[in-house]
Amino acid sequence: MKKTFIAALVAASTFALPAFAEYPDKPIRIVVGYSAGGGTDVMARAVAQFFEKALGNGASVVVKNMPGAGGQIGFTEVASADPDGYTLGTFNLPAALALTYDRKADYDASSFTYLANFVKDPNTVVVSKESEFETLEQLVEAAKAQPGSVTMGLSALGGNDHFSANMIADATGAEFTLVPFKGASMARTALMGQHVAAGTMTLSQTVSFQDELRVLAVLSDERSTFRPDVPTARELGYDVQMSSLRGIVAPAGLPVEIEEKLRKALIDVNAMEDFQSMMAKQGNPISFIAGEDFEATAKQQDGVARSIWEKTPWK
Repeated sequence: MKKTFIAALVAASTFALPAFAEYPDKPIRIVVGYSAGGGTDVMARAVAQFFEKALGNGASVVVKNMPGAGGQIGFTEVASADPDGYTLGTFNLPAALALTYDRKADYDASSFTYLANFVKDPNTVVVSKESEFETLEQLVEAAKAQPGSVTMGLSALGGNDHFSANMIADATGAEFTLVPFKGASMARTALMGQHVAAGTMTLSQTVSFQDELRVLAVLSDERSTFRPDVPTARELGYDVQMSSLRGIVAPAGLPVEIEEKLRKALIDVNAMEDFQSMMAKQGNPISFIAGEDFEATAKQQDGVARSIWEKTPWK
């Protein structure tokens, strides 16, 4: 009787212990600091779809759009979230860190756990198809001959377009007049209408407008498979590289075991043929880097933003 009573107590105490479910046991949200339908949102939704499969065990991944302040609202949401693995976010370079120089920000480069970057969308130097400029050299020569006479359209100040224009000017010795717009589509419309002489925008923003735009150079270390006919700036003698990078981060302080699980799942996502095919159809050029390499890239991009801010502050 006594043994039976003890056994019953042991069983009762065992069932009274809290059950610790294996991570994740609730939906993981990916915060996007931009509106639905944009390049970052499209990337996030593609990743989320395959991320669930890679995590397994019925994992749920939802995308939450929190647009505003050039992405700052979304970046801040991630940086300030509990580091429990249930709040992740898209991370855009150099934009996310450039925002910390021209305004008060509640985060910096050390506020995140860098999981994986998926997209590296190189900037271009582009003109209207009706433009007199058929090569980058012709554009540079005109800007040198009459400093400030050649206008360069940008989607905004303080981002990869702005930095690209500055870097081209520094590398070539040309002087452009920068004309910022409220977004890439407005800059592209002005360029096609020849309201500005030239522009710089990411390659993905030009691929559907090959009849209206002439891409003079791609600012990457090698030619793009999306436009293999277009030379790189380096080929033309100017060592300029600038891209828009889009990846996935978590708040700083993420537990090591959760960080490793998330990073492995994202590596598995990138290896899936269906994911690669989807990204190609979307015009998203994949450049996958994870962990320390992604963090090093973020710090390098932060350095570029700081250098340009110190030299030519944009606000």
